[in-house]
Amino acid sequence: MRNSYSIQSLLLLLCGLISLTTQKDVPDAFRLPPSEAVDNVNPLIGNGGDSPNGSGGMIPSTSPPFAMTRWVAQTSENYVSVTPYNYTATSIHGFQATHQPAIWMGESGQVVISPGAGQVQPKFDNRGMSFTHENEVITASYYSVNMNAIEGGQILAEHSATSRVGHLRFTFIDTRQPYVLVEATRASVLGSADPHNLTYPQGSIFINPDTREISGSNPERQDFIIAPVSTPAKHWSGYFCARFDQPFASWGVSKNNTLFDGQTSGNGTLLSGYVSFSPEVVEVSVRIGVSFISVEQARKNLDTEIPDGNTLEDTATATRSSWAEKLELIKIKGASKDQLQTFYTAFFHTLQAYPYEQSEYGQYYSGYDDAVHQGISYTGYSNWDTFRAEWAWLILFAPERIPGMVQSMLQDYKEGGRLPMWKNIIETNIMVATHADSLIAEAVLKGMAGFDLETAWEAVYSDATVPPVNDTTTVYSDRQENVDYEVRAGLTSVYEEKGWVADDVHSESASRTLDYSYDDFAVSVLAGLLNKSEEEQFFRQRSLQNPFTIFNSLTGFMEARNASGAWAGPDNGWTEGDKWAYTFDVIHDIPGLIARKGGNATFVEFLDEHFDGGHNDHTNEPSHHIPYLYSLAGAASKSQSRIRQIAESNYNASVNGLSGNEDCGQMSAWYLFSALGFYPVNPVSGLYVVGSPFFDEVEIQFPSSNATSLKIIAEGARSRPFVNSLSINSADIPSPIISHDQILDGSRFEFVMSSRPQAWGSSTLNNNTGLTSEQDKSLQYYMAHLELR
Repeated sequence: MRNSYSIQSLLLLLCGLISLTTQKDVPDAFRLPPSEAVDNVNPLIGNGGDSPNGSGGMIPSTSPPFAMTRWVAQTSENYVSVTPYNYTATSIHGFQATHQPAIWMGESGQVVISPGAGQVQPKFDNRGMSFTHENEVITASYYSVNMNAIEGGQILAEHSATSRVGHLRFTFIDTRQPYVLVEATRASVLGSADPHNLTYPQGSIFINPDTREISGSNPERQDFIIAPVSTPAKHWSGYFCARFDQPFASWGVSKNNTLFDGQTSGNGTLLSGYVSFSPEVVEVSVRIGVSFISVEQARKNLDTEIPDGNTLEDTATATRSSWAEKLELIKIKGASKDQLQTFYTAFFHTLQAYPYEQSEYGQYYSGYDDAVHQGISYTGYSNWDTFRAEWAWLILFAPERIPGMVQSMLQDYKEGGRLPMWKNIIETNIMVATHADSLIAEAVLKGMAGFDLETAWEAVYSDATVPPVNDTTTVYSDRQENVDYEVRAGLTSVYEEKGWVADDVHSESASRTLDYSYDDFAVSVLAGLLNKSEEEQFFRQRSLQNPFTIFNSLTGFMEARNASGAWAGPDNGWTEGDKWAYTFDVIHDIPGLIARKGGNATFVEFLDEHFDGGHNDHTNEPSHHIPYLYSLAGAASKSQSRIRQIAESNYNASVNGLSGNEDCGQMSAWYLFSALGFYPVNPVSGLYVVGSPFFDEVEIQFPSSNATSLKIIAEGARSRPFVNSLSINSADIPSPIISHDQILDGSRFEFVMSSRPQAWGSSTLNNNTGLTSEQDKSLQYYMAHLELR
């Protein structure tokens, strides 16, 4: 998830800034209902990178929030590190129903619909049609493009989608005989970014001219090779059912890129079905239901979500309405057009698919026991990324989803024996630690209900106490194959006894040590909420002691240690970071870190060295909280300055408008919270650290049952980054800490902004003794609320 800007990237940035202003206008029929917030969504933001982690890794897909399936124009065959659409491409090869949750994860059970005219072209390389961005319309709920047909003429393709059904319409303009091809299977890449490491899934295709349907299955599952060995998902497949509005003139099946005219079914590799229409046909509409359960369920999904008689305009209006319902919760004054696009696109990103629906009207396939169950389920849990701020954002703006998302994780625990780490239909063991503990604790802390609390406790307690299989002998490296559930690898090797994960036993040992300590803190929070005082005390103590077992007081940095206790070197043991990022990664005990660094003043100097030395890598999550730490050391104005610099350097309204990649909503969640003026440094504290609001006025209507609102006033904020004072409901707030309750209680936050650094929140800058000074009010307040004293 690194970012490296090349000359090509800079040229793409300039190209993106121009091209985004020259798209075709959105037809009036697809702008209903009216919504300024939705109009400011630009799905191309974060799609222009020339490398997997270059500029966001996002795709301009259409779907409602949290959709099971997203539909996108296909410019590439996607796999780990490649998305199905990239802004630099010049040809479109079809329209894909994708279940790829992030650029660095694999695709599963996709289906592609490709229109054409004349000779049927089943092969990806041969069916591409040229296009220009000037002939595209891209919105959150509607996409269209005018393509040059291979044998002459043009094909206008349009699509929208519901959660489980795509709705496409093709208009054939001066072409030869029109056809539509439905691709069931292709060459696939398993668990690797190497496009030469190919396998060939065996799919199925069925054509029914009487019902005008093409249905089938696709068992492609690129990440399943790294599923835990104890719960292999052998019977999973993606299923589809496509229904056309025009009768078929002819049909056939393509196997291994060979056409078999007249066939109505087939099984095998490189498999597609195709249907041609009368030469007089100009317009063809197709609705395609998708399922993880069966073809029949895909058909039911189709009939439920887009029944016969619904037009593409009907579908797009319903999907746009679902986005307007969410995005209109926030209204902004005093922002530029680019800032509005950046903000609302970020809001859009956080609600797209992180996680996304896996259940289908009361039942779901589970990759944790390879069976179908009753209930609600989600997938796409990138917990290492999203526990930091994305989950907190969802609690505020999609609280109705949280109980189902938590219950889904608990079902995974019941069916596979472990909570998810990185769930992509199956567990993938990607990244480190058990941050589902944090998600569950934060949900309970912030009043979410509707899931089984006893099972929740059982599951997080298991994370904290039950080691993985062969814990003392398995390295558990990233994407390691043929291992079981990774969870807290190293729990028994040294961590439980001495406090750290041994670097000579396990990969990423130092990061594991710090992340396990935070997760212990989350477990202690949940224990306290459930009145389990003994467990609360035990895990609280372990969470505060263990991080500093790897603090090397001679160097002032965190450092990996071997089982013997010997230091393993400053460059070993990190997960997508280094000693700089991870020395600050004690988010549940920043006061303890400040004390060990010698107090506030020396800690602020250390932060300055971190930023001024170019060590802060905002393209990766471990550094996201770091600019806010100045405020916890009495230097709030420095937080405010750094936050503005990071926002301006890493976010904009171009195709290259995201540094690194989106990381399942976390990159955008950082920007959104920062734009509002606060950030959840420790997600399970119930507190937020105040930063620097970006806009003159923001009004928020929270979607809770109490329908509370929040108004944030910061006149002149665009040109005045520094906070002179803050009041909440006319009461002065002297410290840069606010609570979750203050945000939700129908409050009015009034900032007085300045163009120069101010003393507000900075009274402890000269305190060099850590936690003992009476002046250290911000940290005292923080500590009191965490109940660490």
